[in-house]
Amino acid sequence: MRILHTSDWHIGRTFHGNATLPALRDVLQTLVAQVREHEVDVVLVSGDVFDSAAPAPDCYTLLTDTLAGLRETGAHVIVTSGNHDSAARLGFQAKLLRDGIHVRTDPAALATPITIADAHGPVHVYGIPYLEPTLVRRLWPGVRTQAQAVGHAMHMVRTDAAVRGGRTIVMSHCFTSGVAATPHLERDIQQGGLDIVPAAVFDGIDYVALGHIHGRSTLSEAVRYAGAPLHYSFGERDKPRGSWLVELDAEGLADVQWLPLPVPRALQAIEGTLDELLTDPRFDDAQDAWVSARYTDTAAQVDPMRRLQQRFPFCAEVRHAPAATVTDTRTFTARVGAAGNDAQLVDAFLAHVRGGEGATDLEAELIRDVVGERVAAQASA
Repeated sequence: MRILHTSDWHIGRTFHGNATLPALRDVLQTLVAQVREHEVDVVLVSGDVFDSAAPAPDCYTLLTDTLAGLRETGAHVIVTSGNHDSAARLGFQAKLLRDGIHVRTDPAALATPITIADAHGPVHVYGIPYLEPTLVRRLWPGVRTQAQAVGHAMHMVRTDAAVRGGRTIVMSHCFTSGVAATPHLERDIQQGGLDIVPAAVFDGIDYVALGHIHGRSTLSEAVRYAGAPLHYSFGERDKPRGSWLVELDAEGLADVQWLPLPVPRALQAIEGTLDELLTDPRFDDAQDAWVSARYTDTAAQVDPMRRLQQRFPFCAEVRHAPAATVTDTRTFTARVGAAGNDAQLVDAFLAHVRGGEGATDLEAELIRDVVGERVAAQASA
């Protein structure tokens, strides 16, 4: 049996205010083509299908088109809900889907697998949706953390699997120990570290298809994250996009290989003074990429985003990161007290508000002219 493990589509997510739906549609069409090319039997989508609990209509259209395309290849499709999804909305839609497409959103039903047979017998797929402790506590009294919730779910899975026999696959959307999240990207589903799920909770399963972390990760041969199919943050720009192609034989896990997906537009981080960013040839290769720019001028520059977008049309983020450190730690009052005349007073003010950078030669000349005119006007009054 061949299985494709994907997750975290986040349909409807924006990238620094830019829509990602067209790019995601192209990537998911490639994924459908891979399923057909590799004669995949089952596609697993481990949570965060949508980016929000209330997706726009065109998000549903993309999901429907993709699921239909996957099913038309002959593969079964199994989808679970994540912490971004509305389990109720996904669960409602499940009843409208065609045969061979399964959506698992109900914690109470997670111990009832989708069973698909191959030449070696049955394979039982247990879809565990994202388990919010405060919501599942009514079903499982005493559960206080996600680790406890997933642990209880796996106890239910093992109890059922022991009766059924055969090979087992588990899908789970959680934050598992041994992986690192992308800073400021994956929505926090931990509380003080208590909700990290121990990887050992999945021991003994033939394959565990995890979701939530946006970068691929291998916790063991049988326990993996596939990551997201699209880059949603500059923090993950160096992480490859793709999915895991998993093969089972009569004994269980036989092989796992990575199937890369195309990156519609590369992400690049560039750094230098604003003038360097605007003119230096070494940044030429970033002109067609999504750009995160850090300019290192001591003082903040005027309208840097507009100026950078003239060279980098897809500049999405600009940050001021001064390279120089302020060595004058005097308070503003102390700086003012040290000024010997009005021109020096203005220069002290500029240095205070511009990270230590006082007036330039041109500014100093203008300041002297203005101060001189003011002195002359007062003298003639």
